[in-house]
Formats: sequence, C-alpha cells, structure tokens
Amino acid sequence: MTTITATPPTTTVATARRPWLGDVRLVMARELRPIVREPFSVVFGLIQPLVFLGLFGPLLAGSVGESAGFAGADVWQWFVPAILVMTTLFGTSTTGANLLVEMQTGAHERLLVTPLSRSSQLVGRSLKEMVPLVAQAGIVILVMLPFGFRADPVGAPLGLAMLAVLGVGLGSLSYALAIAVRKQDWTFWVVQQTVLFPLLILSGMLLPLETGPQWMKVASAFDPVRWVVEAERALFAGDLTSSAVGAGWLAAVLTAVLGLTVGVRTLLRSTD
Repeated sequence: MTTITATPPTTTVATARRPWLGDVRLVMARELRPIVREPFSVVFGLIQPLVFLGLFGPLLAGSVGESAGFAGADVWQWFVPAILVMTTLFGTSTTGANLLVEMQTGAHERLLVTPLSRSSQLVGRSLKEMVPLVAQAGIVILVMLPFGFRADPVGAPLGLAMLAVLGVGLGSLSYALAIAVRKQDWTFWVVQQTVLFPLLILSGMLLPLETGPQWMKVASAFDPVRWVVEAERALFAGDLTSSAVGAGWLAAVLTAVLGLTVGVRTLLRSTD
C-alpha cells in the first residue's frame, strides 16, 4: 500500500518595501500636530529674530555700517538673510530637547517598534522644524520690506530651500546628541550652547569678519554656517551665479549627510 503525502504549496510572502518619502511624510505630520493645535509657538519664535533686527540692526548700521561699506538699506540686505540663518540654527539645534521629553514619556520607544525606517524618522522630525521656521522667515521678510529690504523672487525660495537642507543636518545632529546623553539630559544643553555660539560668531552673521583678527578669519573657514550665510546674502540679492552660492549648497549638503549618518548610527546603536 502506497501512502501519498501531500506537500502543501510553498507560498512566498513578498515583503513590500515601504516608500521612504511616505514614511518621512507620516513622521512629519505626527510632529506637526502639536503646532497646528497650538500655533502660538510659531508667533513666539518670532520674538528673537525681531529683537535682533529691531535692536542690533540699528547698532550694526551705526557702528560698523560705514566702515564695512553699508549704506542705507544695504545693511538690511546684509543682515536679514543672516538672521534667517540664525533662526534656523537656533530652531533646529534645540530639536533634541523634544526627543528627550519623548524618551521620558515612552513615546520614542513606541515609534521605534513601527516599520518606519530610522532615517525617515530623523528626516521627518528635522523637516517638521522647517515648517514653522519658513513661516517665521516669511513674516520677517514682509516686516522688513518697508525698511528697504529686497528679496529676489527666484533667489529667496532657493535660499529657504538651502536652509531646509541645512536644518535637516543640524536637526539630525541634535537628535543624535539627545540620544547620546539621554541618561544625563542636562548635558544636552551644555554641549548645545558650547557648540552653538562659536558657530554663530565665526559665521559672520552678526558682525563682518573683515574687521576681525586673522586667526578668526582662518577659523571661520571651517564653519559651515559661514558659507551658508554668505550664500543666503547672495541669493536674496539675486546673485544666483555667485561662487558663494555653490559653496553654501556644498556646506548645507555635507552637513545634512553628516547629520543623517551620525543620527541614524546613533539611533541604531541605542536600540541594539
């Protein structure tokens, strides 16, 4: 007697690859919900750039305006793009603080067990910060137009896009720092402030580097924010073919690549 054993058909289960951009959009939408519910945070974020423009701008024009070659509205062409970079720098470098809060509440761990890719989580969180920053930038530009500031219709959007790329890198580095110091969260602010202010001063966004000592000029060459600041000034002025624009894009892209690389590796190691 022959026994026939039926072999069940082999079913190949294909694992669908999730669209990376879709994951970024999901994370970004999740992070934006609190801002939509409480839009006052966007208005509150305008206080710092407007204070710098209202108080530091006139001092800049009066103290170093003539020596640096500024005349009339030219000081705003020099200063306003730098303020937009400063807003991006302050806004994205503090995003890790939000992650520290989520770690304490357990929200971060719940997000990690989802099928969302690690890089999409970092990019989505970082791009979320650019939404209020772009809104703030638009308001700042509108406020400064009556004072003689001019925003090139082509260069201004390109400048905001460059700030978005830079923000992804800075935001990812901020998240990596938050993960690294999650057991001593006070260290986050120590490191953030220690790195932030040298980047700000050496970028030449507040005072012309031409009036500084030689060692500061040399050190500023290693500050990626400096190249972005110079590119933003050229773009908003309509000088789209300036070499500063190319250097600014290079600095922004390299910062984004570095931030995502460090951020993803730090996130993976924290979940091993």
